[in-house]
Amino acid sequence: MEQKYYEMTVAGCKRQLPICKVNDVLSIAAFIMFSDVELTVKCAEALLAKAPEFDVIVTAEAKGIPLAYEMARQSGKQYIACRKMSKLYMTDPVMVEVQSITTARKQTLYLDQHEMDYLKGKKVLIVDDVISTGGSLYALESIVNKAEGNIVGKCAVLAEGVASEREDIFFLEVLPTFNTKDYFG
Repeated sequence: MEQKYYEMTVAGCKRQLPICKVNDVLSIAAFIMFSDVELTVKCAEALLAKAPEFDVIVTAEAKGIPLAYEMARQSGKQYIACRKMSKLYMTDPVMVEVQSITTARKQTLYLDQHEMDYLKGKKVLIVDDVISTGGSLYALESIVNKAEGNIVGKCAVLAEGVASEREDIFFLEVLPTFNTKDYFG
């Protein structure tokens, strides 16, 4: 079967996103920033233009890391990546587990106690590449709240489907979802 694509422009960059079948009803366009330096740089710049004043960026491993790094580089601010697994180098890692309503699986994030201490009282900007169901976002909010950080903004390059209707986030573009039958018969 021939690959189908959805064309969109984000931060001035036109990209072809492959349409991927999730199930018999839902298909999505895969947005992948890995290895796309131009897209990462321009999206970081556009999100920073919309961002409130912040002290530190927090993201989840792994797809948000290139974007968070570039936003940190451009702003001169620190960034912290929450890990999906506890690592040997972590001192007293703190774990947050959040049940995702839509996927019926738990999101688990870990931060080193040193990073938790760093976040305390800081103005935190939460960053991700795409917000869909909000499960990862909720897990990030939970760990920042546990660290007693002050969330001043939550953003992503794209808001997928109904996430685009949320008023508590900001993003660059809407990523629609698709009816599988329209693309896969």
